[in-house]
Amino acid sequence: MPLPVEPLLRANPLFRRLSDDDRRRLADVSLVRSYTKGSTIFSEGDPSDFLFTIDSGRVKVAKMLPGGKEVILEILGAGDPLGAVAAYESRPYPASAVALEDSALLLVKRGAFFALLENSPSLVRGLLNGLSFRLLELTRRIAEVTGSRVETRFASVFLMLSARLGRPEARGLFIPLALSRQDLADFTGTTLETAIRIMSRWGKEGLVLTEKDGFLIANPVALERLVSA
Repeated sequence: MPLPVEPLLRANPLFRRLSDDDRRRLADVSLVRSYTKGSTIFSEGDPSDFLFTIDSGRVKVAKMLPGGKEVILEILGAGDPLGAVAAYESRPYPASAVALEDSALLLVKRGAFFALLENSPSLVRGLLNGLSFRLLELTRRIAEVTGSRVETRFASVFLMLSARLGRPEARGLFIPLALSRQDLADFTGTTLETAIRIMSRWGKEGLVLTEKDGFLIANPVALERLVSA
């Protein structure tokens, strides 16, 4: 049975400011699609035929830098928009998106979406606020990857993940997301060897512990000090 589209639109930061009428019109040109773990949702350079919203699961957004290094820009979860800026500007997707686990996504058809925009100024106004926020977030991530110390970038990543996914436990905050050392290297724009070295040292120092199904942030204060240093 297909998932109802309208509640997904209401939960999405891009669409929550829309009127009920605009949201219903948008729901009429949308669909829900499932992706298995490891599936490519879109590749860098693909035409932006859809705006996506994650209903369930997690998706990584990664970009190839000029030197051939892959950098993970974001890890997104339920309620997050995906590919909206590219679709809105009618540009190819600037990065690739891959499902980190089995995921369900809401897809809004770009052609029908723009037809709605032409007849609904209120829909345009509601979307511009959300798109501006997404552009600022992506700009900040690229700046972080290219302009700060590696250890600072690691601390920023784990603080961001703990804020989004962290589950309080007796020993600290547990992040239920299993990322490989290569994933962490890609996320922070560094080498596999550096990722292994930092995570090994942090484990010995009791900052971040690697567990079977994720990570335990045992000392978030120390990570905050690294970011603010």
